[in-house]
Amino acid sequence: MTDLSTPHDLTRWAHRHDYTVSNARAERNTRRVLWITLATMVLEIVAGWWFNSMAVLADGWHMSSHALAIGLAAFAYAAARKYASDPRFAFGTWKIEILAGYTSALALIGVAGMMLIESVSRLFSPQAIHYPEAMAVAALGLTVNLVCALILGHGHGHDHDHGHAHHTGHDHHHADHNHTGDLNLKAAYIHVLTDALTSVLAIVALAGGWWKGWDWLDPMMGILGAVLVALWARNLLAQTGQVLLDREMDHPVVAEIREVIADLPGDTTLTDLHVWRVGSGAYACALSLLTHDAALTPLAVRAALGIHDEIVHVTVEIHRCDQCPA
Repeated sequence: MTDLSTPHDLTRWAHRHDYTVSNARAERNTRRVLWITLATMVLEIVAGWWFNSMAVLADGWHMSSHALAIGLAAFAYAAARKYASDPRFAFGTWKIEILAGYTSALALIGVAGMMLIESVSRLFSPQAIHYPEAMAVAALGLTVNLVCALILGHGHGHDHDHGHAHHTGHDHHHADHNHTGDLNLKAAYIHVLTDALTSVLAIVALAGGWWKGWDWLDPMMGILGAVLVALWARNLLAQTGQVLLDREMDHPVVAEIREVIADLPGDTTLTDLHVWRVGSGAYACALSLLTHDAALTPLAVRAALGIHDEIVHVTVEIHRCDQCPA
């Protein structure tokens, strides 16, 4: 009988619980975008008030909230990396990044509300706008946003769908409809894109007001921008909230697990199954089985499920039919 009492033997059965895929380039690019955003934010807020343009001011407000959100994204990357080996995190630190993305989405909702309130106010109480100066600032904001989007896009390109070879022997590929990639980076990217959108709307509004005298266009563009920002924020809230609440039982990987269990010997039945996400494209599962096969072991079940690379942590409980209570 093997003696498992020594630390040396126990290490054969232990494994790490850090499922966070390092994205050093995304973290580095996020910090760069943060400093660019902070500098532009100050310029646009001051210019928006000075030139009395709601569109430019809204762009500056976006910048302020985005600076906070992008700073939060950078902090989440650093915290997840720093505490990656901390045993207090049962399944690693990846959800620190998801929490940051969720918080960023909430900030977007707040900014959309501020834009809407101020734009409606300006719609009913129009104020004079210094169009040439305001358009110059809006054009600068758009340029900065496009540069930041390009920087973040270099770290965003690692998102991809996974193909899986099923245990039936046939190659089968499916699009993971819930694969969210790097949601922390996505949150920062959406903040930059909303800034770019606001800058475009500001330029359109200012051009219409300057050349056609349509003063109402400036606040109307603010309202349109608020609606679009709220819709993007809602989508990001849904994606990050799903991960934080472990709502994964409609994911294709659940059907794949059931398919593997159905092919196990001994008329094996799956009696309980829990699946949750522990990393970008990485899942853990805990399952209970009822079987007639006296030789079926948890290791055999793990080996059968091992054909799916995205299943990185498996806990198995096996009940024998001959041991069931009468």
